[in-house]
Amino acid sequence: MPELPEVEIVKRSLLKTVNKAKIIDIKINNKNLRYKLSYKLLTQIINKKILKISRRSKYLIFHFQHFLLLIHLGMTGKFLITRKRDKLIIKTSFYYDLNILPKHNHIHFTLNNGLILIYNDVRRFGFFKLYKIKEIEEISFLKKLGPEPLSHNFNENYFHKFIKNKKKNIKNLLMDQSFVSGLGNIYVNEVLFISKIHPLRSCKKININEIKKLVFNIKKILKTSISKGGSSIKDFGNIEGQKGQFQQHFHVYGKENTICSRISCAGKIKKISISSRSSFYCTICQA
Repeated sequence: MPELPEVEIVKRSLLKTVNKAKIIDIKINNKNLRYKLSYKLLTQIINKKILKISRRSKYLIFHFQHFLLLIHLGMTGKFLITRKRDKLIIKTSFYYDLNILPKHNHIHFTLNNGLILIYNDVRRFGFFKLYKIKEIEEISFLKKLGPEPLSHNFNENYFHKFIKNKKKNIKNLLMDQSFVSGLGNIYVNEVLFISKIHPLRSCKKININEIKKLVFNIKKILKTSISKGGSSIKDFGNIEGQKGQFQQHFHVYGKENTICSRISCAGKIKKISISSRSSFYCTICQA
């Protein structure tokens, strides 16, 4: 599943191609995504201009006059950009795949700039939800989200107050979207390694210096990943069809039984399961 850096890359990519364009037609080939699509509902944005494309946590938001289109890519969702005149795929986003099957093209948005924005999703875990702007404070997917990790609101004071007297382990805390939004399994594993903290450490035992490290390293790793184009686990790529490079900088994720990347450490990377998610840590420097 894409995490904050990958969704941010997709957002930036889409801003280059479809932002400020007007949707002049919508075609739904398969309405059975995670939540059933309503053509009648989506027709409300026909002849509406895309005013802005933003990201909140792992969600994309298309802004229109009076409406917001909330999008989640699920596991395999991606956008294709084709030219209306010849249907040639000129750009893809999220999954870099030279064998894109048209049968997985579920929604076509025809734009007034000669392009067609296509949503392709093999597993169909993604979804589209349309809301009126005045409903934004009540959108269930957004209202319980914690602060963005790259924002000023996510800081040492906030972190310290939130974990006071909490017994939850630090891995599960960082995965909790009500605490901080957008972090997922890949980046949490990497942050804990860089911070030299065992993933099962109780929040009550995290001291203030470790909190400072965690906040700093979360921001640093996310910024670095975005600058590297995200992580290409399987076949992630941006809308230019280019793969992300951050996976080349992984220290622990997917590195089970390898020697710790720290020159001064002779530990091995161990894999365990925490809340049904794979967790990787060094047996020595994260002890």
